Amino acid sequence: MLPLAFLSGGLLLAGLALAPPERRGETLGALEALPFQVSDTLFTRPPAPLRPGDVALDAISAGDLMARLELADVDWQPQAEVLPDGGVRYRYRRREGDPKLSIEQIRALLVDPPRFEQERQAISHLLDQLQRVGVQVVLGPPRKAGAAGEWDPAARTIRIKPEVVDQGSATFALVLNHEAIHVAQSCRRGGVSAPPKQLGLSISATPQAQGQLNDPIYANLSPLERQLEQEAYAHQDQLEKGAALISQECRPPAGLLGGRTAARP
Repeated sequence: MLPLAFLSGGLLLAGLALAPPERRGETLGALEALPFQVSDTLFTRPPAPLRPGDVALDAISAGDLMARLELADVDWQPQAEVLPDGGVRYRYRRREGDPKLSIEQIRALLVDPPRFEQERQAISHLLDQLQRVGVQVVLGPPRKAGAAGEWDPAARTIRIKPEVVDQGSATFALVLNHEAIHVAQSCRRGGVSAPPKQLGLSISATPQAQGQLNDPIYANLSPLERQLEQEAYAHQDQLEKGAALISQECRPPAGLLGGRTAARP
C-alpha cells in the first residue's frame, strides 16, 4: 500500500506509486546506519498547513466521518431481490481477496447484517491516539497519484484519500491502521518527525497483503523500504495494533497534554 519517497526534506510514506529520486534507497540506507536525534523544535512545530479542500479530522469533523462511514457500511450489507418468477436473487459486495459466500452465509448475513461497530471504534481510538502525539490526520488527496493514504513525518501528517470513506469502515480502518504503524516506526527512531525505523515485529504478511507487496510498483524498493512496508502490511489487519504501537513508541510533543493543547498563562 505504501512505498517511501523523499519530499520536502522528509520521508513521505505513500501508496500505490513510487517516485524519484532514483537514489532514494541509498539515502534511506545511510539514515538507517546513523543515529538520529529529534530536537524539541521538531516536537513543538505544528503540523503542515492544510491544502485547499482538505478536511482535518478533529473532534468535530471526526463525528461527521463516523456518520459517513456508517452510511457507506450499508452498501456492504447483502440484499435479497424477489424475481418475477418468485425466485430470489442475492446481491452482496466482496472486497478483493475475500472468499465468495455461500447461499447459506448470505442468508445468515441478511438475518444479522454486519454493522462494523468494532471497526469504527478502532478508528475513533486511533484518531485520539494520533492527536495525542501531535499527528494530524487529513482527508485529502495524497501527494502520490493513486495512493489510498500516506504518512509524511516532516509534516507530521497522515493523508487519506477522501474516496476511502466511501469504501466503508473496514477499508478506512485498514488504511489508517497501516499509516499509524508507519508513525510508530518514526517514533522508534526518536519522534513522529523522524525517518522511520523498523520496529522489530514479524514481517509475515497475509497472502493478500503479500500479493500487494509483489505488485510491480514495489519492484524498486530498497531493502529498508521493503522491510518497513512488510511490517505495516503484516500487522495492518490487527486493528488495535496501530494504537498500541503509538502508545508504546510515541510521546506527546511539548505543549500538549493528552492530545490537547496545554493552557498557557
